[in-house]
Parts: sequence; structure tokens; C-alpha cells
Amino acid sequence: MPHLTRPVTLFLLFLVVSLNAEPLASETWGFLLDLPEGYQYTAGDGKNRFSFYSDDNTVFDLVVYDGTYPSVEALAADVCQRLGNQGETDPFIYRRKNAVLMELRFMSANAWNKGWGLCVELDGEGKAQKPLLLALAYGPADQDDLPILHLSALDSLSPTLSDAHAPGPITEYAYPRGDLLETPVAGLNVRALVHENDAEAAQALVDREFEVLRRYLTSPLGKDAQLRFYRMIYRDSFERLANIVFTLERAWNISAQEPRSLAGKALEWTQAFTYERDFMGSDFVNLVSAALEGRGDCDSRALLWAIVLEQANIPAAIMISPYYSHAMGLADLAGEGARFELAPGKNWLVAETTSHTSIGVIDKSVSDKRHWWGVPLH
Repeated sequence: MPHLTRPVTLFLLFLVVSLNAEPLASETWGFLLDLPEGYQYTAGDGKNRFSFYSDDNTVFDLVVYDGTYPSVEALAADVCQRLGNQGETDPFIYRRKNAVLMELRFMSANAWNKGWGLCVELDGEGKAQKPLLLALAYGPADQDDLPILHLSALDSLSPTLSDAHAPGPITEYAYPRGDLLETPVAGLNVRALVHENDAEAAQALVDREFEVLRRYLTSPLGKDAQLRFYRMIYRDSFERLANIVFTLERAWNISAQEPRSLAGKALEWTQAFTYERDFMGSDFVNLVSAALEGRGDCDSRALLWAIVLEQANIPAAIMISPYYSHAMGLADLAGEGARFELAPGKNWLVAETTSHTSIGVIDKSVSDKRHWWGVPLH
């Protein structure tokens, strides 16, 4: 089994949005990818093969095989043979899809490379044999700071659109979700179903992505890296929180035709949390623990609030300000109040989750919009 610690362009695909901005989407095969900042497209065939390289000396290669191999195991075995790979492989199931995790250790151009690879089934509706995706993330073996980038890059992959709001394949491999347990929800006399390993897995992702973010804090890519940090947490947490949000909506007993009332209830709920900061770590409480234990800093609460709204089909996002060291929620709601332009045509109401104020109220001391960044979540 590959050892995955918890806490050569070889293959080249067609992507439809720009690099270093939003997740990349394949129109041909339906998968999504949200690489760490700095990866640049270097080669490909415009459809099935795609390759990236970064100034950190990391390589990320993708190839889709349609009908070439009978299984992910056969694909992984052939790749290992062609590379002369000395790492181990381990099959697993990722969200009802067969997958193989590959530990990479191979020689290329008289130098050792190491990293990780993933073989996984794509959406093969209507096909007798599902197409397979191979992703390889690797770099020089003597650079000990690269593995975290390889793991983050692979974990950003959503093999199908249905995986875009679920934990990524690397996190799912390292932290199988476990049994469903009935657990009290903070601040309310209700219990929700949560997988037994969800809080630990969600915190591990936060900690890993914070270490990735650290690499960019003094870089021109720092802003984009921070936006990706929140996108990765949003993607990982969305499904984990589903039953918690359902339980909250049922307890509040508010009609779907009253979106502002629901947003207000969710805001009151997060405003009652205990304010908590970690000056030695990521300063972000994972959203499962935040919801169950009623604690967190401004960005944890704002992102949790946004997910509650999103699961109720209310478009939401967050805004952050390194200048003010603060974060708030954003939502597409009617009515009076302070608004922030998330994107052209998206002038959304703000929500302060750390003080007892109504939606649309922002303290004058943090109201200069020039010091805020909008964070679209998908």
C-alpha cells in the first residue's frame, strides 16, 4: 500500500477556462481540475492530453484513455512498467468509481522523480467500457517541499461533475468517511447525521491547503492562491455538511419562499458561535467542527453560512480582507442593505457573522470596499 501520511512530460486534455483563475473544465469528458497557482500549460493535443509545469519544478500530466485498457488496475500496471516505477500501487473505490493510487519513484533524464499518480474511471454513461483518466503529479526527488503540492493538485480533481461538491480522491483515500453517526448540532436541540471521520478529514484538508497557501503569501499569485484555499475547503465540506444543513432547515421551519428569513436564521446561528483563533496554525476551524461545536473565526463562519444558503439554493459566497483581517458572507438576496460587487452584475448583500447585526449591515470601520476581495465558490 502506498504510504500516504495523514496530518519527463509523460502524458498530456482539453480545458475551457483560463489558468490561475477558476477550476478548469473539460467539455469533452466532464471532469474538473483546480490546480495550485503557478502551473502553466506546456503541451497537449487539444482534446485528450494535457501537461502543466510550474516554477516549483512540479509536473502535472493528464491523459484520458477511451477503450484502451479494461480496468484502472491494467492502466496503472502498464504505466508503472513504462516508467520503471518503483513505488507501490493501491486500488480503492472513489465515490462508486474504481480507482488506483500510485506512489511514483522513477528515473528520468538521469535524475530521480517522485510524486503521486491517480487512475480513475470517468463518466461512461452509454459506454460498455468506461473511459479512464490518468493523472500524474511529480517532481525532483531531492525537493522535499513538493509532495504537498502533488497531493493538493491530485485532490483538486473531480472526475465527474457529481464529484465537484464532494471530498477529493486523495482526501477520500487517506480518510475514508466511516459510519454515519447521529451528532448534536451547535446551538440547537437537534442531532444530524455526520460520518465519523468527517471532522478529522476536513481539518486535515484545511491544514494541508494552508501549507500550500503559505508558499504564495509573498508572491504575486498570493491573492489567487487565497481564493483557491477557500474553494478547496468549500468543495471538501459541501457534502459533509448536507445532513447538518437539512436538519437546520427543518428545525427553523422556514419556507423556501422566504430566502432572506432563512439567511437571517443562519446568520443568527453563526453569530452565536464562540470566537476562536489559532495563531500557530491555519486560523480556520474546519466547517464540520464549526457546525457541531459552535466555534470559529470570521472566515470559518462566513464560509459555513454561505454553504447553508447554497444548499437551500440561495446563491452565496464570501468576501475577505487581508487589510482588515476579516471575512464576511455574501448572498444574492433582495432587500435593503450594504452590497458588494462579487462580479459584474452580482451586487450581493453582505453578512457579518461575528457580531449581532442584520444582513446588509457592515461596520463603518471595515466598510471601504477597496480593501475587500470577493471569493466566488464555484
